[in-house]
Amino acid sequence: MNPNTRRVILDDLRVRASIGMLDHERQAPQPLVIQAEFETDASRPVDDADIGTVLDYRLLRDALIDESTRTHTDLLETLVDRMLDRVLRDFPAVLGVRIRICKPQAFGDCTVCVEQARHR
Repeated sequence: MNPNTRRVILDDLRVRASIGMLDHERQAPQPLVIQAEFETDASRPVDDADIGTVLDYRLLRDALIDESTRTHTDLLETLVDRMLDRVLRDFPAVLGVRIRICKPQAFGDCTVCVEQARHR
């Protein structure tokens, strides 16, 4: 991490989403666990009374929830791509983003995750 950056992390965001290619996955939403890291510029001063001087993680959380629940998606890879695109499009203060999405019920003996990162 660059010494002039700050990392905002959303850890274990749980959503229910319509995801998967199999017939039974199309029948009902299933749980996803999202982990996301957002890199921002830390060289600007932070005003404790002004949330506009930092990256508002409430808005990031809302965007990830919306992106994962608004429509059916067949592949985790597609969902990760859409989330990365949206974060970099809608949040100009984000210099880089890493997103991991996990399907804890994909198998009985393990969790499946897909992770990808992008930078400006």
